[in-house]
Amino acid sequence: MTVTVATAERQEIFDAIVSALDEVLRQDLSGVTEQTRLFDDLNLDSTGVLGLLMALEDALDMQVDPESLEQRHLESVGALASFIAESR
Repeated sequence: MTVTVATAERQEIFDAIVSALDEVLRQDLSGVTEQTRLFDDLNLDSTGVLGLLMALEDALDMQVDPESLEQRHLESVGALASFIAESR
């Protein structure tokens, strides 16, 4: 995979995460970056995580394996993007 394709895929994943967060949280997300912490900065809760994952599965046409998902994958937008990129 070339750098350009990897960058485009990463941007697609990031955009899907922000869109899913918007759907779940219904708050201003204009300042969200890969460093934005899901729980501390956005106040995501366990119910929100379920909604986020379901929205991402639909948006990216994928299935999240709950057995492979760990707390560290939900620390930030970037951590979740990396998990999704590795899972695809």
